[in-house]
Amino acid sequence: MNTKRVGARTVILKDPPSILSYANIGGKLEGKGPMAQCFDELSEDSFFGEKTWEKGESAMQQRVVEHALSKANLTPEDLDFIFAGDLLNQCIGSSFGLRDFNIPFYGLYGACSTMGESLSLAAMAIDGGFASKAAAVTSSHFCTAERQYRMPVPYGNQRTPTAQWTATAAGCCILGREGQGPFVTHITCGKIVDKGVCDVNNMGAAMAPAAYDTLSAFFKDTKTVPSDYDLILTGDLGELGHSIVQDFFAKDGVNMKKNYLDCGMLLYDLEKQDMHAGASGCGCSASLLCGYLLPGLRAGKWRRIVLAPTGALLSPTSSFQGESIPGICHAVCISSEK
Repeated sequence: MNTKRVGARTVILKDPPSILSYANIGGKLEGKGPMAQCFDELSEDSFFGEKTWEKGESAMQQRVVEHALSKANLTPEDLDFIFAGDLLNQCIGSSFGLRDFNIPFYGLYGACSTMGESLSLAAMAIDGGFASKAAAVTSSHFCTAERQYRMPVPYGNQRTPTAQWTATAAGCCILGREGQGPFVTHITCGKIVDKGVCDVNNMGAAMAPAAYDTLSAFFKDTKTVPSDYDLILTGDLGELGHSIVQDFFAKDGVNMKKNYLDCGMLLYDLEKQDMHAGASGCGCSASLLCGYLLPGLRAGKWRRIVLAPTGALLSPTSSFQGESIPGICHAVCISSEK
């Protein structure tokens, strides 16, 4: 019998892996936001010293892994696996950024949910005895995402009120079998949820149903309620998606207002920086996890949190063909205690 399953969709890790170290990198606008002090490195140069924005995103991934390894006094040879992804076609931000590390590599695509996906797989690999240490990495870049999904930045197209700003940021967590924590204790794998939203400038509405679906499953499987956690964060829904999730739960008689936030509402000052509905991009939740949440757990600010990054599983091809936007959300419970 598989004793690591709890309910229909949740996994409980019997020997919760420890997050040994973490690091993050941000760009110019991240350095002007309220979370600026939470970054290990900030760059005024959107190219990160490279010739193209895509190469710059790869440089971010390379440097964030180097930061995390250095903090843990580890070398690339100490890692059994690296789980990484980004928003670019064929995950080139990750494959080109990490190719010189010579670490066994799993390339992932969960859109903006990728940090939840990579963290889940790294934790399960370690708890399952398949690895001793593994890294979870992801990044996004405003200019590369705009070029791929919408309009090239020099075009200067107008943004709708529901639009979000893709974070130029990267985050890396290194997990190990032993350590002082924080610890990954539970994981709920998301399902693909599609409510027929087709507006690529309204990702919050497209992804919110997936967040509600996964968090509902997590609470049901673990027999807990939102008040059992110090903080619950979805990833990159922004103001609109955050309010939709609250409305979904309110219809179930569940109050999410006391301890539920969204990473897309925290990274920037939405009014002063003119960010419309908020931040997006897998670098948003990844950088806040590594610069804000995990340090807070270590400092005793929180004891137990749930991070539930959300992703929109679309591509330029699917949008051109008139397809709707499927959503996904992976929830990870992280605790200061095993």
